[in-house]
Amino acid sequence: MKVKLWGTRGSVPSPGPETQIYGGNTSCVTVTTDNALVVLDAGSGIRRLGNDPIIKGHKVIHILLTHLHMDHILGLGFFGPLYNPNQEVHIWGPASFNHHLVDRLNRYLSPPLFPVNIRELPAKMHFHEVTHGFFEINQGTKLNLLKNKICHLFH
Repeated sequence: MKVKLWGTRGSVPSPGPETQIYGGNTSCVTVTTDNALVVLDAGSGIRRLGNDPIIKGHKVIHILLTHLHMDHILGLGFFGPLYNPNQEVHIWGPASFNHHLVDRLNRYLSPPLFPVNIRELPAKMHFHEVTHGFFEINQGTKLNLLKNKICHLFH
């Protein structure tokens, strides 16, 4: 298992000389296993990830949104693979009693806040709502959702 931090800031991206060592992007971490590329959160750091060669080796990408605060989703619309019709992207996030995950994300990823509607993205998109406990994203990669936040990754 390989872990890389693409963004570690909370609330607001803050790139600059003072954040050069630890980075100025908001939450985005990749966990690469033998059979999966898992992206934890889609903060501003996901934009850089989308341009990285690591993406080319994965036809399926799993994005796990720990929660839907802006600093954890603000980079999603700038993630290059979402504009590739040959890419399959699974977005996992906490369930809600009121609205489906895709509808909640569409509040941000649609005009007038964003120029492209999430349903218009060319990638093969799949949305999964997780309520609680353990769930499996693909064969051999399991996660644990506790108190509406994805908190453990097991392989």
